[in-house]
Amino acid sequence: MADPIEIDLTGYAGVVVSPGVPLNRHPIAGHAASFGVPVISDIELFAQARASLPAHKVVGITGTNGKSTTTALIAHILETAGVPTLMGGNIGLPILGRDPLPAGGGYVLELSSYQIDITQSLDCDVAVLTNITPDHLDRYDGFAGYAASKLRLFTMQGKGISVIAGDDEPSVEIINALRNRPIHPASLSWATTEQGEQRPVISRVEMGRVMRVMSSSLQGQENWPALQGPHNAQNAALAIETCRLLGLSYSQIDQGLRSYPGLPHRMQRVAEKRGVLFVNDSKATNATATAPALGAYPKIHWILGGLPKTDDLDDCAPYFGHVVAGYTIGQAGPMFARILREGGKPVTESGTLDQAVADAAAAARPGEVVMLSPACASFDQFSDYEARGDAFRRAVEGLPL
Repeated sequence: MADPIEIDLTGYAGVVVSPGVPLNRHPIAGHAASFGVPVISDIELFAQARASLPAHKVVGITGTNGKSTTTALIAHILETAGVPTLMGGNIGLPILGRDPLPAGGGYVLELSSYQIDITQSLDCDVAVLTNITPDHLDRYDGFAGYAASKLRLFTMQGKGISVIAGDDEPSVEIINALRNRPIHPASLSWATTEQGEQRPVISRVEMGRVMRVMSSSLQGQENWPALQGPHNAQNAALAIETCRLLGLSYSQIDQGLRSYPGLPHRMQRVAEKRGVLFVNDSKATNATATAPALGAYPKIHWILGGLPKTDDLDDCAPYFGHVVAGYTIGQAGPMFARILREGGKPVTESGTLDQAVADAAAAARPGEVVMLSPACASFDQFSDYEARGDAFRRAVEGLPL
């Protein structure tokens, strides 16, 4: 097999690379550029193939946190409503490895900044932004470069609609950057029908192609067991409006919200033993992702730690009042233990995940929650966050009833 770094690329239409290839450091970027050949993704190949597919819609979802849940939730709502649906991109199976949908279907794509960077022509019918916080800064020239990558999903749109939460300043800056389009702000609230049922209402100020969805007034989450916490209020708001734009009724959307099972490793309820709920939130690999999980339950025995991305837990601090005690693991364990103690919280430096589960289970009381939400990468002790979450589940299953 020829080495792509050495072969003559004259006449090639493009070089397809995995989104995991760090193009700011990998020599393939310069080699391809020397021949005037673009470096592209499988998503770009899908975009180029769209004209040959049966009539369909494409939803693209990006953001720092919440994009996996929002993607899976939109796909689930569509499937529940009987719409032929495929989910792909940064989640599930590669979209090019699936059979095309019949006419009227919807492709729902989670898109990381890495994928957007090497996609040039994906024109989403609905493009969704959850939020933007610092992440992956080793791949970009500062935070501004990372945010600019997210913006590209929306500048690739033709006549599609952009749905943006706008709950953080970088997202608001993206809304402002799209001001050359008609703006379509939207506020999500709830109204009571004559039958006494709650239904979501989108209050539109003016029509256009950029929509700001505000989730602060979202209510009724008690009917959606897999969508607890303030972060899921935002995810639900984005999914509701996206599915409305795709033609679904509120009753169809509500059915999907009620039956959504949740994602593995993202606030996943794995067991209840002796009145204690055990929650696997291994996918929370930074403090910003962990913070809303802490906000979802009032009394938490918090298992945290791993390979740190930052040297603080500032984003989690507003929810320290929900933390009964902390149980630290991995490389970040001593640092996080110090931060929690400075915050007035009792801490057990468990070291390993198995020990942390045992320690937390011994201390937790009925009605409380033991939650793995590490605020760290997994690579000091596990191959990935899935392996870490699976280890948590096995440790919980091994506890006495």
